[in-house]
Amino acid sequence: MEGLLAGLRAAGEPTRLRLLALCAHAELSVSELTNILGQSQPRVSRHLKLLVEAGLLSRCREGSLVFYRLSEIERSGHLARTLVDLLPLEDAELSRDLVRLEKIREKRAAIADDYFKENAAQWNKIRALHVPEADVEKMLLDTVGPQRVGAFLDIGTGTGRMLELFADQIDRGVGIDTSADMLSIARTQLERERFKHIQIRKGDMYNMPIDDESIDMATLHLVLHYSLDAAAVVAEAARTLKPSGRLIIVDFASHQEEHLRTLHQHQRLGFTDKEIHQCMLQAGLEPGSIHALAGEPLTVKLWQATRQQ
Repeated sequence: MEGLLAGLRAAGEPTRLRLLALCAHAELSVSELTNILGQSQPRVSRHLKLLVEAGLLSRCREGSLVFYRLSEIERSGHLARTLVDLLPLEDAELSRDLVRLEKIREKRAAIADDYFKENAAQWNKIRALHVPEADVEKMLLDTVGPQRVGAFLDIGTGTGRMLELFADQIDRGVGIDTSADMLSIARTQLERERFKHIQIRKGDMYNMPIDDESIDMATLHLVLHYSLDAAAVVAEAARTLKPSGRLIIVDFASHQEEHLRTLHQHQRLGFTDKEIHQCMLQAGLEPGSIHALAGEPLTVKLWQATRQQ
């Protein structure tokens, strides 16, 4: 009872309700929340501190930035989501907040898109800056094994390398990417006879043009750290999987290489096992084994999960 009352007291203020609503839509930094609300940083930070202390928000530090999101604690998170669901969508102030949030999303996406355009021709080299790509690919092949795969989906396909890697053991493959430059390179790479069963589509990893329960195996290969909402990406991938379908995520373990955020537009400085498993469980997936390739300074990890029957 005391925990419930503490949560209600913390949320019982207009600005804090607005903060809950915003953090339900995206992981946001203090500066981003300050810009949206039009309030001073000390004031916003004080409200965030109260919401975190009450268990309604989670605070996650990544290098020099701190991001806030709805709590993952079962009871507190449920209360936070319930309060957000009760907020009136027609509220003028809340509507303005969401419009400003969308501008921040667009700015983030534009920065990432500019980076992709500038580096499209060298994307494979950039992906291999810290851990040899050949080692990562061997880890992937060993994890998947030699068995045939029916429908294969590569999310954020980039140059189409994952499609090329698995081409000989899949019945059909689809690569999704938002960058026209990347898709152009992928199509060039895959315009050969042995790739006739593979296609490339322009699409958003948060809302893919793929039918429900149509995919046997999906990969997110060094893509998730560019996402604004990792849980939403995993949930969207899970939506496409058939019962017993597999999701394989390859990405960096949590690190503090701040320059990757500024030089290469990484939205996240890697992930912990707990974070990835939480995303999988929320998406209705059963987490599986974890593999790691230690690198300097980055470690590449492979997480896999299966969609429950």
